[in-house]
Amino acid sequence: MPLNRNYPSKTSPSLRWGRWLLWSVAFVGAATLSAIAGVTVATIGPLPKSIVRLIPNAELAEKIESKSSQNAWKSLLRYQIERPVNILVMGIDRVLEAEAGSEEAFSGNSDTMLLLRFDPRNNSVRMLSIPRDTQVFIPEIGTTKINDANVQGGAPLAVEVVSETLNDVPIDRYVRVTNDAFRELVDLVGGIEVEVPYAMRYKDETQQLDIDLEAGKQILDGDKAEQFARFRMDEYGDIGRVQRQQVLLKSLRQRLQNPTVLPRLPKAIGIMEQFVDTNLSLEEMLALVGFGLSLEKNDIQMVLLPGRFSETYEFEGISYWILSEEGRDRVAQNYFEQSSDSLTASEPRDWHRIRIAIQNTTDDPEVAQEAATYLRDRDFSNVYISKRQSTRKLKKTEIVVQRGNRSAARQLQQLLGFGRIESDSTGDIGSELTLRVGDDWSDRPQLTDDIAPGEN
Repeated sequence: MPLNRNYPSKTSPSLRWGRWLLWSVAFVGAATLSAIAGVTVATIGPLPKSIVRLIPNAELAEKIESKSSQNAWKSLLRYQIERPVNILVMGIDRVLEAEAGSEEAFSGNSDTMLLLRFDPRNNSVRMLSIPRDTQVFIPEIGTTKINDANVQGGAPLAVEVVSETLNDVPIDRYVRVTNDAFRELVDLVGGIEVEVPYAMRYKDETQQLDIDLEAGKQILDGDKAEQFARFRMDEYGDIGRVQRQQVLLKSLRQRLQNPTVLPRLPKAIGIMEQFVDTNLSLEEMLALVGFGLSLEKNDIQMVLLPGRFSETYEFEGISYWILSEEGRDRVAQNYFEQSSDSLTASEPRDWHRIRIAIQNTTDDPEVAQEAATYLRDRDFSNVYISKRQSTRKLKKTEIVVQRGNRSAARQLQQLLGFGRIESDSTGDIGSELTLRVGDDWSDRPQLTDDIAPGEN
């Protein structure tokens, strides 16, 4: 990762520096549960170790609060990334009886795999969630789930398998985080508010996790947040977990905006020391921190590896996530600039064939059908009402970019004349776009019928 010894171009108030660093610490823990939402992931895990060596914990909170501390932080951030960098973040299943921080503690299945691309050319971070049940072929091992790669060959094999699965996309570095981190960090910030859509009950014997959650909006402590993230006994299985993990990350980010959380940063740093393994150098960590300071919400794009659940009659009943080769090629090209001959040769799609799911987030039971009719009347041939409706009530309509096709989302937004684009994978998994209809649907402006087809 080439580096420049230059100060970041943007300066921030001392409080923002502290909040961002705490969010960074928390985000690595959250990355064990998957991905989205905030600032750079890979900076955090290793970052606390670096800061601890340079600034004593006892002095950290006071330095953050003081105006003069900005110069101290800037002295640590003299590096910048010069080219796009791809980092694989893995959340590792708990290895029972393993000592925290030991090599054995990082030898479990990768419960979460997240590939991030930091791109200084357009100041963006792109995140790809890779379901743990994704079917892959590993030489000398055979057909297996991608989460087995870390067990069989550690981080090097996991990096190799992910790269080959994504059309040989280069992976520069890795970060491994054990599952204990997220639970500890949620407790540290005093819990996070989450809407549990339905009662969740299941006992995970292998991880000694007893899941027992009631439905409704509530404050989850670290133990319950882990239960929420790891529950998979519903129709969406592992993909539902990925979506819930993204919900948790958004809630965690919101919680970290509270200034009362800032003084807890030193303890968070101590927590993270024992839970992270990485091959990032100190200079690279600091460069990523500097990069993260300039990011805003819209600079972050997230997507789930497109695919489908295997059928019960396939693969001797073993459950896999079967990736879509076309979807994989599109994500590899649009998110990681890794071209594919098959994608290049394919015909441009008519955007009216985009598969759009409708979710009603209002109190009006007719609004979903109204939205579906509106789109069908304008020649959209692949529109349906999602069986799983949103439990959140929205004032503003959202367009969820379920499979990374932001171009189609922008065109839909232009057609409607409103709607906030959300770059994550929390919508209906069978869709390319999920239209979450909010209260503003009834107040929508005059809509435009004639939109030219755009790129996909």
